[in-house]
Amino acid sequence: MTLRPFEKLNMKNAEVLYFKNFFTQNESNAYFDSLLKNINWQQDYITVFGKTHLQPRLTAFYATNSKTYSYSNIIMTPNPFDGAILEIKKTIENQLKTEFTSCLANLYRSGQDSNGWHADDEKELGKNPTIASVTFGEERIFHFKHKYDASKKLKLTLHHGSLLLMKGETQHFWLHQIPKTKKQVTPRINLTFRIIA
Repeated sequence: MTLRPFEKLNMKNAEVLYFKNFFTQNESNAYFDSLLKNINWQQDYITVFGKTHLQPRLTAFYATNSKTYSYSNIIMTPNPFDGAILEIKKTIENQLKTEFTSCLANLYRSGQDSNGWHADDEKELGKNPTIASVTFGEERIFHFKHKYDASKKLKLTLHHGSLLLMKGETQHFWLHQIPKTKKQVTPRINLTFRIIA
């Protein structure tokens, strides 16, 4: 199978690849509709800097095993992979030659839904985690900033049907976020495939 076209981002201490058109327009439309309808979306309380509030997006967690995933005082119990999310997982695994055990799904309902600065560096993910992040729906701006070099920043528009692959030392040296926007935007679904040993 031929690897789909990608761009390697010019980032110090990181290995990040961006596949702008990983899925076709028709595939992306169908997957967005199916995921929006069939995932059992939930909204949890999150604790950040000692304050607890409703998380500014909806989530769901999937895994090939029964291992939980925790971040910011949230402990997520997995659903089994099935339907569209299983198809997407198999397609990504065939292309990247990597087997993922879990997926955190995020639904950004509007421009007021967001994800603050963080690194995917939870201990469950191992030393140098590989994260495959798929976008369906509205385009949103994805921000990177280096943890130790304030001059290193990057913004990337995540397109409908795209795949962002982060691996190597990326999570040790970089933070990322999806900020709020005042623009009128339609919903976006993000699937972040991970390996929890």
